[in-house]
Amino acid sequence: MIDQAPPPRPATAAARPVPGPASSLLRGALGPVVCSVLLLALLSAWVVTGGAGRISRVRIDITAASVPAPTSAGGPTAMYLTVVNLSRADRLVSVTTPAATRVEFVQHDGSALGPGRRLTGIAIPARATVNLSPFGADLVFVGTRRLTVGDTVPVTLSFAAAGSVTVQASVTPPGTP
Repeated sequence: MIDQAPPPRPATAAARPVPGPASSLLRGALGPVVCSVLLLALLSAWVVTGGAGRISRVRIDITAASVPAPTSAGGPTAMYLTVVNLSRADRLVSVTTPAATRVEFVQHDGSALGPGRRLTGIAIPARATVNLSPFGADLVFVGTRRLTVGDTVPVTLSFAAAGSVTVQASVTPPGTP
């Protein structure tokens, strides 16, 4: 038997250094760091282009929301509430609810009697409280669905600056605010 030498190793395999623990750690951390930077860049682009919505500093609180049950099936009824604006001026521009086909803004001039004057919105002054009541501005549900005294109905109020606020309005006996 003739002794044969093992086949020679390729030159490139001998030139590669064996990675140490520090380079392995660096390689392991590089992937998550690159992904984090890429995700941060994508989220920043999304916010800048408006995909995240509008950031609003206007703070609106709604209290004492109530809806008297209509006196006739499907008839109109008012909604009363208190709007507390804790920041800059705003405007109530629309109201929606599954309890009515539409909601109108109405201004009564000192008396709850009569149909009142239709409005396109209601101004909410800065740092003020606005009461929507039978003796001033209020909301009128038109095409009212069946409302049962003691129930609550969701109502979404949309403000020009503050965005939308959804409240649960209590259904009260007819003729009560």
